[in-house]
Amino acid sequence: MNRHDELALLDDIRSGSGGTGAPKVAVVSGPAGVGKTAMALHWSHREHDSFPDGGLFADLRGHATDKPIQPTEVLGWFIRAFGVEPKRVPAGLAERSALYQSLVSGRRLVVMLDNAISVAQVTPLLPASAESVTIVTSRWRLAGLLMRGARSVQLEQLSPRSSIELLGRTIGGERIRAEQESAERLVELCARLPLALCVAAARLATRPRWPLSEMVQALTHERRRLAELSIGDEDETKVQAALALSYNGLSSDDIRRIYRRLGLFPGTTFDSWSAAATVAMPRAHVRELLEILIDANLLDDAPGGHYRFHDLIRLHAREMADRDESEEVRARTVHRAVDWFLSTATTVNRLVMPYRKVNFDAVVNEPAEPLTFADRAQALDWLDDELPNLRAAIQVAMEQRLFPTAWQLVDALWPLFLYRGRHDERLEIDRMGLEAARACADAEAEAKMLNRTGLAHRALGELDEAAADFHAALEIWRREENRYRISGSTRRLGLIELDRGHIEEAVVLLQESLNQYRAAKESRKVALLLCDLSEALIELGKTAEAVDHLAEAEGLLAEVDDPHNRARARILLGSARGGEIGTALVERELEEMKRIGSAIGQAQALQALGDLALREHREQDARTLYEEAQRVLAQSGSRSRQLQERLSRLAR
Repeated sequence: MNRHDELALLDDIRSGSGGTGAPKVAVVSGPAGVGKTAMALHWSHREHDSFPDGGLFADLRGHATDKPIQPTEVLGWFIRAFGVEPKRVPAGLAERSALYQSLVSGRRLVVMLDNAISVAQVTPLLPASAESVTIVTSRWRLAGLLMRGARSVQLEQLSPRSSIELLGRTIGGERIRAEQESAERLVELCARLPLALCVAAARLATRPRWPLSEMVQALTHERRRLAELSIGDEDETKVQAALALSYNGLSSDDIRRIYRRLGLFPGTTFDSWSAAATVAMPRAHVRELLEILIDANLLDDAPGGHYRFHDLIRLHAREMADRDESEEVRARTVHRAVDWFLSTATTVNRLVMPYRKVNFDAVVNEPAEPLTFADRAQALDWLDDELPNLRAAIQVAMEQRLFPTAWQLVDALWPLFLYRGRHDERLEIDRMGLEAARACADAEAEAKMLNRTGLAHRALGELDEAAADFHAALEIWRREENRYRISGSTRRLGLIELDRGHIEEAVVLLQESLNQYRAAKESRKVALLLCDLSEALIELGKTAEAVDHLAEAEGLLAEVDDPHNRARARILLGSARGGEIGTALVERELEEMKRIGSAIGQAQALQALGDLALREHREQDARTLYEEAQRVLAQSGSRSRQLQERLSRLAR
């Protein structure tokens, strides 16, 4: 297509002739379907050699039907793209932004921020490096960025000549020349928008004997018939008409069915397993259909064997589902999709935490071809990668009043939060689970979700909020006369007192919980309480008593597939023993915590090593270890008052 002037303007921005060494930012704006993304990508690929350090791309989903992507999440993607391990990515926006700027400093990169909705969404993602170029695409002109020195690249409709050329690239010049008048009418019906033209051209390419006049007649009819599909202006109505024509021209009922039903899928991407579960078809057949949709320009490839709809196409697919599927079928399709997520997350829980007593009974539609994982790391990677889609599935389950599914999906995310952190996103998700539990009037579910929100608050260092949620859960368990759960709430309140530095109060609560678990013969829980109690005893200087408790805990955990808590018990044992033997033990378990990917466990080991250094009057070593522990926690979105107090004492 003819975008010579716009491409030249991007060249000018890259060369810096319009600026004075400041960051180079181009705002490519224009109406939906005008080709903003295509032009920006074309320029980025053409100028590849100008950016030896590579490029970054993010779809900010500012014009999608669900919520835009937050800059904190995008910064996490970008930081991980530089090879930073997920557990070392900070939680907060300011911390992530600082790390991101340090990573891009001095590099020559092209950064593409697609589908932006606001200046606030974009600003934290702009590299400060004057050697880099950032291209922001948006339906909005983003005047705030222009006021800060960004330059506007405004895209309008293609010229009639360029539109004809774009059409001719797909269907051939001979067909254009044979029906010049129909071709000119066709590009006007497509509003001279590249998206609509490409869809129309793809349909014509699959019908080489179909006169252009028939396409014009059909498109004119569809435009009237689908006027209700407008999402805001006349141009977009015409895009929808072209999409509707392409949809009606798909070669089989199965292809049309999978197209419209996948439009109902929660989240932004899907793979062949989740697609097969959603549409209730064999996966091999679904893969064939997905490839046909890609060939028809109705679906895009995405990294990692995933697929995604363009925003407008996904909206059209949903509209076709509303038109061509019954309410019952639509509801069942959505239910299968969220059941896929819950069933797969259940598989992750059973692999990563086999000792956990999970009973996710809300799954109605078990997938015929479930996804399996080779090991814990792969299972945790799935939770990590799919978190945006899992969050969308929880939201959709709430909207569909599938409240048991929603809170159980939240509960099933526990392994991710325990091992990988993601605490910046955790509290919001846990609160959704609490809302769902209350909506289905399930007292036990409400108490479980109060535990989740309490733990999320504790990880963020919000101890008063955490204690309030644990007390609320305790009241429910008392009403339910559930002694096992009462023990758990008592333990959590003891941990809060330990966090606050109220060691004697913590010992009382932890001992009470320990006695209750002993009476219930819950050996793993007894082991955990022995570790908790030992941590308090070490704080009180009662290391001999702690060693006895930890020896018992090690024995109880020996037969349990719980590498995290086995390592934790040994860290505490090394801390209690002290000396070279204790230090060596903690250092070994620090490596184990790194191996299993537990950020909290690494921080515990580093804090223990700092305590041991302090006992030997190595204040500088202790400070270094405490600071490293703080960094590890911050990268997972967690905070520790104990660590802060230790560092404060050393600073006096």
